[in-house]
Amino acid sequence: MKRACMLVLALAGMPALAEVTITNAWVRGTVPAQTSTGAYMRFKSTEDVKVVAASSPAAKVVEIHEMSMNGTTMEMRAVPALPLPAGKVVEMKNGGYHVMLMGLAKPLGKDDVVPITFTVEGAGGKRTTVEVKAMVVPIVAKTESIQKR
Repeated sequence: MKRACMLVLALAGMPALAEVTITNAWVRGTVPAQTSTGAYMRFKSTEDVKVVAASSPAAKVVEIHEMSMNGTTMEMRAVPALPLPAGKVVEMKNGGYHVMLMGLAKPLGKDDVVPITFTVEGAGGKRTTVEVKAMVVPIVAKTESIQKR
């Protein structure tokens, strides 16, 4: 019993994981037979943490990707983690970091909302999850106006 009380007291004294907020979340709509799309948003954390995983019931595979230019060639690759420096906004946008939703369960269109759950890791490897509900912006819409909000 004494050990259990000491463990509870030790855990109670541990710092809480950072507060991570996600804003302006949206997913690019799809056309029939399209099996993947991108999601974009802004993250802000109260502490230095990193996003280490993502999942969604809307897709079989969800990965954080980074797009970059290598000379005249555009390259896209999955990244193992997305750092979120304390107090800074990290934006997922066209031409940079974004979420890839692959193996979509169904086409995504107007009025659809896509839940995405992110696993965030803080100091000492402590993990928590943050969920966002991202609105789908039809492919014909001007997506740049969404990112400017």
